[in-house]
Amino acid sequence: MNTSNLLKVITAGILTASVAMQAQAHRAWMLPSSTVLSGDAPYVTFDAAISNTLFFPDHVAMNLATVKAYGPQGNAVELLNAAKGKYRSTFDIQLNDEGTYKIATSGGGLRARWEDEDGKRKMWPRRGQTAQESEFDTAVPKDAKKLQVSRGYRRVETFVTLGAPSDKVFTPTNQGIEMIPQTHPNDLYASEAATFTLLIEGEPAKGATIEIIPDGVRYRNQQNEIKLTANEKGEFEVTWPAAGRYFLEAEYEDNKVALPATKRTGSYAATLEVLPM
Repeated sequence: MNTSNLLKVITAGILTASVAMQAQAHRAWMLPSSTVLSGDAPYVTFDAAISNTLFFPDHVAMNLATVKAYGPQGNAVELLNAAKGKYRSTFDIQLNDEGTYKIATSGGGLRARWEDEDGKRKMWPRRGQTAQESEFDTAVPKDAKKLQVSRGYRRVETFVTLGAPSDKVFTPTNQGIEMIPQTHPNDLYASEAATFTLLIEGEPAKGATIEIIPDGVRYRNQQNEIKLTANEKGEFEVTWPAAGRYFLEAEYEDNKVALPATKRTGSYAATLEVLPM
């Protein structure tokens, strides 16, 4: 192969890889500086972003307005030193009580997609905005072409524990999609199996698809993802191949929804840390 053809092949390979990476949906995540702690009222710092590359802030900072922290008894915990930059937001929480804390952001509602008379794609609400359902009839044309209306709920979480783990923060709210761990998320070890349950409106999210990706995507050519499907009880099991941080993402869809929606969707994401044996 001559030099010219070789350069073409290399360029094509680079472009293909670039397109493949760009095709990945932006992922929202919160990354704690530590997940298992001891001591007297320690602090944990969090990075929060929506990025193209997992755990690498390269797209947009997460809006902290909807981020909430919950203490071991389900009590609200204040976000400290909150700041929003161009590519990531940061905040601290202080762990004053022993047990497990949940840090989460969630929301949902109606969403509509359609095409206008010129074939251009339209959506309501616009990306990054929250829908006011009372506006649906005026915001979405009654004769919209290729109209798709869904009712969805999205949740992003992570967990940290001071001292002995506790489980009160995992009490389901029966709102949208939720993960209820059977194996505590701050008690995960390499080569050991962990079991989790996914719920949608309090019922098993059977058939939900799960993708688990280890940290370090920026420094390898493959995602090395683990793909799973929830069983009839909404359960799934994963054996962690190595210690490190992992991004868990689950998607669910069915048609058990009231009009004007014809589809119900759920999206869940969590950052987990797996410890060495």
